[in-house]
Amino acid sequence: MNFKVPFFLHDLGQEEIDAVAQAIRHPVLTTGETVARFESRLADYLGCRHALAVTSCTGAMHLSLLALGVGPGDEVITTPMTFIATSTAILEAGAQPVFVDVEPESGNIDCDRIAAAITPRTKAILPVHLYGRVCNMVAMRALAEQHGLFIVEDAAHCLEGHYQGLRPGAVSQTACFSFYATKNITCGEGGALATNDTALYQKLKLLRLHGMTRTGAERTEKGYQHWDMTLMGWKYNMSNIEAAILLPQMDRLERNLQRRQALADRYRSQLAELSGLRLFGEWPPGSDAVHARHLLPVLVEGMARDRFVQALQERGISTMVNYRPVHLTQYFAETFGFRAGQFPVAERIGETVVSLPIYPRMTESDVDTVVQAIREVLVG
Repeated sequence: MNFKVPFFLHDLGQEEIDAVAQAIRHPVLTTGETVARFESRLADYLGCRHALAVTSCTGAMHLSLLALGVGPGDEVITTPMTFIATSTAILEAGAQPVFVDVEPESGNIDCDRIAAAITPRTKAILPVHLYGRVCNMVAMRALAEQHGLFIVEDAAHCLEGHYQGLRPGAVSQTACFSFYATKNITCGEGGALATNDTALYQKLKLLRLHGMTRTGAERTEKGYQHWDMTLMGWKYNMSNIEAAILLPQMDRLERNLQRRQALADRYRSQLAELSGLRLFGEWPPGSDAVHARHLLPVLVEGMARDRFVQALQERGISTMVNYRPVHLTQYFAETFGFRAGQFPVAERIGETVVSLPIYPRMTESDVDTVVQAIREVLVG
């Protein structure tokens, strides 16, 4: 379908084309020097000791849980208001996801409800910084320390975000990021994790590539030397080609964030006059926080959300729903017996939320076009 305003357009261009061309001229295409350069840039940006590039945020969460010893018989507390991968990564590690309802003003996991969900089997908390708004990590870290729990952050939406001076990875064991096709920086498919724990990083590095002690790049560049497999690992390593696409985008990270913020401000000023719809997940004025602006969610209150989405689509505006709650998907309902009404705040959000287009290539005129279509749908 040919949309007047698509939901997302990437801003990759000649810099990325040149970077990929340089990468494929090198004899090593797999995980090598280009990946190492990206990891260094990412760690510096986040203020963490280490970053590890992988194939997806799902893989980053899975590896993090495995490296922390989370497995069969363990429980991991998380949120139902997220993409399914947050929960499936827990299942892939052999553990059980335990859902906690969310804050009505942000959609983030409600820290005040976590304590009641902790059992002797609880091993970790896996919060999600939904839409780009960081959870209250100070309160969560205090709770985790009190109960001897690990924290693995799903920061797929939140590379640039911070709250109370804390970026993802500052007070957790790991923070996990996505470079999927629509993320703030993208290589089509990809991810990373960040950590300040050097011993954990070394274990994660082994887990990323089969548990092998030498990489393909090392065997190519230094000549063959015997390698060993010291633990059961997985195949989650990023190649130099994906890293080459990501590196130029690091230079535009803050500039693009400012651009998305300007677009969000334009949306806010125009949508404020409309009844039946409100921006969602915003930081209150004066908050010591930066929103990563990965998504621009609104809550539709003046009509049925699905009818609103269809009406915008008929007017050439593409939107997305982020998200319908995980516990009500067919697999989770049938496998674990979840039912409607268990997490009412998440369910209310899931019934009314819509993500509007927001990306650096959008123009002010594009925002005006979206708002005009919304006005037609809500007001007539």
